[in-house]
Formats: sequence, structure tokens, C-alpha cells
Amino acid sequence: MHRPRLRQSLRRLWALDKFSTSLRVFIALAGALALCWWQGWEHGLIPLFLGIIASALAETDDSWQGRLGAVLVTLASFSAAAYAVEFLFPYPWLFVIALAFSAFCLTMLGALGERFATLGSGTLILAVYSMIGVEQRGGVAGLWLEPLLLVAGAAWYGLLSVIWNGLFAHQPLQQSLARLFRELGKYLKLKAALFEPVRQLDVEQRRLALAQQNGRVVTALNAAKEIILHRVGNGRPAPKVNRYLKLYFLAQDIHERASSSHYPYNELAEAFFHSDVLFRCQRLLRLHGEACERLGSAIELRQPFEYRELCSQALEDLHASLDHLHLQSNPAWRRLLRSLGALAGNLANLDLLLGNACNPDALADEQDSSLLDREPHSLREVAERIGQQLTPTSLLFRHALRLSMALAAGYGLLHLIHPTQGYWILLTTLFVCQPNYGATRLKLVQRIVGTLIGLGLGWALFDLFPDPRIQALFAVVAGVAFFATRSTRYTLATAAITLLVLFCFNQIGDGYGLFLPRLVDTLLGGLIAGLAVFLILPDWQGRRLGRMLANTLSCNSAYLRQIIAQYANGKRDDLGYRLARRNAHNADAALSTTLGNMLMEPGHFRKDADQGFRFLVLSHTLLSYLSGLGAHRGEQLPQAAQAQLLEQAEILARSLDEIAAGLRSEGPLAIHSDEEQALAQELEQIADDADERQRLVQTQLALIGRQLAPLRTLAAHLQKERNQR
Repeated sequence: MHRPRLRQSLRRLWALDKFSTSLRVFIALAGALALCWWQGWEHGLIPLFLGIIASALAETDDSWQGRLGAVLVTLASFSAAAYAVEFLFPYPWLFVIALAFSAFCLTMLGALGERFATLGSGTLILAVYSMIGVEQRGGVAGLWLEPLLLVAGAAWYGLLSVIWNGLFAHQPLQQSLARLFRELGKYLKLKAALFEPVRQLDVEQRRLALAQQNGRVVTALNAAKEIILHRVGNGRPAPKVNRYLKLYFLAQDIHERASSSHYPYNELAEAFFHSDVLFRCQRLLRLHGEACERLGSAIELRQPFEYRELCSQALEDLHASLDHLHLQSNPAWRRLLRSLGALAGNLANLDLLLGNACNPDALADEQDSSLLDREPHSLREVAERIGQQLTPTSLLFRHALRLSMALAAGYGLLHLIHPTQGYWILLTTLFVCQPNYGATRLKLVQRIVGTLIGLGLGWALFDLFPDPRIQALFAVVAGVAFFATRSTRYTLATAAITLLVLFCFNQIGDGYGLFLPRLVDTLLGGLIAGLAVFLILPDWQGRRLGRMLANTLSCNSAYLRQIIAQYANGKRDDLGYRLARRNAHNADAALSTTLGNMLMEPGHFRKDADQGFRFLVLSHTLLSYLSGLGAHRGEQLPQAAQAQLLEQAEILARSLDEIAAGLRSEGPLAIHSDEEQALAQELEQIADDADERQRLVQTQLALIGRQLAPLRTLAAHLQKERNQR
């Protein structure tokens, strides 16, 4: 009885996405500690630990071959940074110029992709660790030893990482797909909440929550795609990777159907208030959400997924409820019943997709299973991408300039006031200074609170456990805790890394003497980072809101054109279609993130937040109607109606482009369009004898057309207010 439970608990622990990184860090730190104890190298403990931490912070996902190459590049970068610090340390003016220039260049590596951004950040962190080491020694004596130990610690962790990736190559893939299906499950449950048959339901608030969750789904989709891409490359995927690739494409299809809308919710609630049909829809969607979450757990725990009969029964109950409504022959319900029929058809397809997840190997291969690789593959591409970002309008350029100037200011401050352990000022500035004000403010608060917690715990543990060997063990535990919490609970992570520093430095000196310097340096470094983000080319989210809104509408327009082309030429999930769909959802997610960041900015800069959130609700509703159109694109249109519907869809796409152009140029934008109003009315006039395929497409286009007027009005008001300021 107890053994199966223990096995299940261990399997769940193994499946946690932070467990593998934490275990590697534990092995690396414990190994370094054992070596130092064995050889009596107490002074080597700090640089080895710091090298391990920097290497782990620079780690990115890849196959073992790719990881080996990344480790070698990382070690070369770390060596160059460490020895540059050693050689330039005695020359303050050369040092500060090199510091600012290297910080700018390493941050600009983010233009090449996430992996390069992580490498640049890790190299900067190791450079500051080198400065702390030189300051601790009181000069440059032992010039070669300290950098060698830092790089040795990084190499030791890198070796563990390569071996781990070779032994457990598919673990990150499983974890990313599990996270993706869990987020899809949450999305479906939030979608189910829209079917509450309650009069005066606050649909807008629920749609806002749905749009924000959609951002998390999109983030999970993008992360899963990158991990799969690192496993597939340009070759043919191995059988096991191919299975996960099919699950990824399945998740994309589920997402498109889950985000579809075929109906105005308030009208449905009003018309069918006394019927159970909306409860049936709600229950089925909630069951689908639970099924997605169970599928995520099954992938994570490597267990078979069983699709319960409960969902199939709920689908039958929904069809029975619809049949009962049809038998009542209420003419006022005719149009809404057709929308409910399309919804039921979409839910039936969603049910089929989830049923296919029981055996993903049996799924047909995609006609086009290629994935867009956004990383550069030549020096020319590298130069082009970095060149495109070398402009003050680039957010990355602003962040790079801001960070380099903040580090230079920190270096000048520590030379001005000569604080104890002054290079911790630079370390704090490096960690706290984020690309936008809201994220920096949040990080600053978390860093200060975490430091206070760490210092308080350190004081207590110093008194309770004065034995240096026990404190060294605490340092290892604190290092593991840092990596287990740094992406989800940064306050605790800061407390953990503070403990690690205190315990490590107490091995070779007086740890009590570090309490006040650590606190003062954290406050000074945080202040510099905050001032830099506030004063140096500040990136206020409200100022770029118009461009974000325009980009959202442009991506929706491109998505609509791709969908309609498939109604004309036949369904094909090719890269062009999937890219247009992903760009539309990425733009929707980016808008949600931007508005969230706006709420953390000073009051003057978030004046447009309310209008932005209203726009987010409208644009996400528009995207849901587009997804509904895309979900049925396998149905060929009748020849007689095809040309007209394609032309009307093109008019809608041009209208979206027009509103987007107005938002970008900040020029005059008509608050009303008679042509769009007439087109929406024309689309709503559907003949009783119209083909069901034509009816479905025309209904979806009409719903899209009805979104144009509120979008245009909101965009025009936003432009007018901005021009008056």
C-alpha cells in the first residue's frame, strides 16, 4: 500500500519543472563543497559557487549536442569576462568604459533570441561576481586563480547539464506540453463561465479574464514550440519527438476551437433563460477543461491518458437539449438556434480532438509540420537583426542603454563613497533593472524585502548553528532554494541567495560584518536601477499603446485573409496559416501584458488604461469570431456565394487595416463608417434557404463586422484624447 504511494509521490516530484534544475544545482554545489573540504580550499568555495550559479542562470534548453555547444560558448564568454575584469580592475576609467560598452553589447544580444539574451545576462552576472572576488582579495593578487575557479565552477555545472540533457532529453518537452495543456484547461473553464444563463451578466469582465488567460496559453504554446524546435532542428523528428510534435499540433487545434465564438452571449442568456441548454454547454466545456488538465498530468507523469465517457455523455445531453428546443418551433429562436448548432458542432470536434489524445501516435502527420525557427543562422542575419534594433525607438536598445548607464553610475558611486563590499551595488542594479518601469518596481520591492528576510534568517542561523561546516551545508540548501523559487517567488529567491552569500563569506571571514553592507548596497543598487528606468529613455507603456493596438488589428486582418483563402482553396494547416494564427494570438497576449505593466506605472502614464482594457476585450472578442471562422475552414463554400463572401471578407480585412493605420499615424480616424454599417447589415440578412456552410461563414463575418464600429469609435476617441494633450 505504502510503496505504490511512495512511487507515485516520487514520480510527481520528478515531474516538477523546477526539480531537475534544483537537483543539478544541488549536485554541483555539494560536489564543489566536498572538494573544498577534502582539499582544505576554503577560499575556493566562493568563486566555485558563484561560477556554478552563473552557469545555471545562463542555461537554456537544448538537445545534448546543442547544450554542449552552448556550454563551450558560455565558458569562452565567461573566461573573457572574468579575465577582462582582472586586467582592467586597476584602471578605473578604462574599467568603467569597458563595463558600460560590454553591458550594452551583451544586452543587445537579445535581438538574436532568448538563448542569446540569457547568455549575455549570464556573462554580465559572472563579470560582477569577478569584481566581487577581486574586491574581496583587496587587489589583483592571484590574478589567474580566481577567474580559473569561477570558470571551473561554471564548467562543472555545464558538464552536469550536458550529461543530464543526454540522459533525460525528453523531460523538458514533457514538462512544457504538460504546462500547455494545463493552461488550456484553465482557459476552457474560464470560457465555460461565459455560459452562465444569468441576466445582466458582466460578460466584459469575464472576457477580460479570458483574454488574460489566453496570454498565458500563448506563452505556453511558444515555449513548447521552441523546445520541440531544439529537438527537431532541420531533420526528421525521432519517433518519440514526433509523438510530442503531434500533441503540440493537437494543442494548437484545441486552442483554435476553444477560443472560437459563434454567438452573442447576452442574447443567448436572454432567449434561453428557462432552458438547460446553456448549462449543458457550460458543463461540457468545464469537462473539456478538466480533460485537458488530466492530459497534462498524464504527459508529465508519463502515464496513459483516458478520455472519460462523462464528456461523451455530456455531449449527447447537449444535443438532446437542442433537439428539444427545435421541437418547440419558436421562430424568434431560429437564428440563435443555428448559432447554438454551430457551437455544438465545434464542441463535438473539440470532444473528438481530446479523444484522439488517448493515442497520439495514431494521429495523422501534418501536411506541413515545419516550425518557424526565429534564430539567426548566419553572420549576415546576426548583423541585420542587431542593426534593426540600433534605434532609440527599439525597446531593447533603450534597455541596453539604460542598463549600461546604470552600471556606470553604480561604479562611479562606489568609487565616490567607498562602501564595504561596494560591487554588490552593481549586482543589485543588474538584477533589478528590467526592460520596463512596472517590472523594475516589482523587482525592486521584492529584492529589498527578500534581502531583509535573508539577513534576519542569517542572523538567527549564525547564532543557532555556529559550526562553519553546518553553515556550508545551509549555503548549499540556500542555493537550491534560489533556483527553485527565482521565477515564481523572487522574494524568497532573494532571501535564499542572501543566505548563501552570508554563509559562504563566513567560511573565510566575519559573516556578521556583511549584514549592514548587504542591506545598504541593495538599497543603493535598487535606487540606481529605479532612477535609470524612470529617467533614461523611459519606456512608458501608455505611449506605445496605440502601436500595440494597431499591431493587434493588423495581425487579426492577416489571420482573416489566411482563413478566407482556405475557404477558397481548401483546408491546409501549412506554416503560413499557423504563423498568421500564432501572430494574432501573440499580439493579443502582448496587448494584455502591456496593459498589465501600465497598471504599475505612475498615475499620469496610465490614463488610457481603461480604454486599453476595453479595447482588449473587443479585440479578443474579434479574435474569437475569427477562430470560429477558422475552426470550420474545411467546409467548401457553395460556388454561387463564394465570390461575394470572399469579397466581403476582404472588405472587413481592409477596414481592420484602416483602423490600424489610423492608430499608428495618430492622424484623424473616422468615428463612424456607413459602409461598414451597411456591410454588417447585409451580412446579417441570410436567406432561410441558404446553404448551412454559407450561413455559418456569413454569420461569423457578420459578427466580425459588428465589432468594427466599437473598435473604430474607441480608436477615434483614443486618438482625439492624445492629440489634445
